[in-house]
Amino acid sequence: MRASTAALWRPEGLLPRYRAYLYAMHTVIRASVPLMERAAERAESLARRGDPLGAPLAAYLAGHIREEAEHDTWLLEDLTAAGSGPRAALEPVPSPLVASLAGAQYYWIEHHHPVALLGYIAVLEGHAPAAGLAPRLARATGLPAPAFRTVHEHARLDDGHAGELYALLDRLPLSRGQETAVAVSALHTTDALTQLFVRLGRTGPAPPVRGAGRSVPREGQT
Repeated sequence: MRASTAALWRPEGLLPRYRAYLYAMHTVIRASVPLMERAAERAESLARRGDPLGAPLAAYLAGHIREEAEHDTWLLEDLTAAGSGPRAALEPVPSPLVASLAGAQYYWIEHHHPVALLGYIAVLEGHAPAAGLAPRLARATGLPAPAFRTVHEHARLDDGHAGELYALLDRLPLSRGQETAVAVSALHTTDALTQLFVRLGRTGPAPPVRGAGRSVPREGQT
């Protein structure tokens, strides 16, 4: 994932790639609160049936829902400041990678156990943007500071959020199977996000290939 994001922020062609990143992240982030709301409902239901994970999981999710509220709106505002209106994020069909990323969580919440969502959250919160990324992107793209609110705020907030989540995982009386559910969810999330960032990294001029010579057009080609 780190390698894919490093390629994403290379200077060549960064402006259209950053806009594509904002659009893609909006399709991801707009699913976050609904996912947590459904997981919290399932956790509360499990708590009433005596599941020891139910109450602490529901309490954590309720607090995290409040923390993550309106973050999808931030991304729409960033897109507007970057020269693209909200329609650029709301009208196109979201990537199948994003559907797989969020859709797997819905399946595990409904048909296995909502604790699996903690693996998804751990990856998103544990890979926050670097503290200096927003000003570096602003210098490279020439966009105004309001175009980088989400990058800036997540760099500031997500370290604390990740610490809260890790402390919860340490407290929860997870069975071996539940530990596996969290781990599988985290690995799936890492894989899907890496694929998404690799695709985004192809937006704009591609980096030169070492040792590649000039291609020779075929007869009849220009």
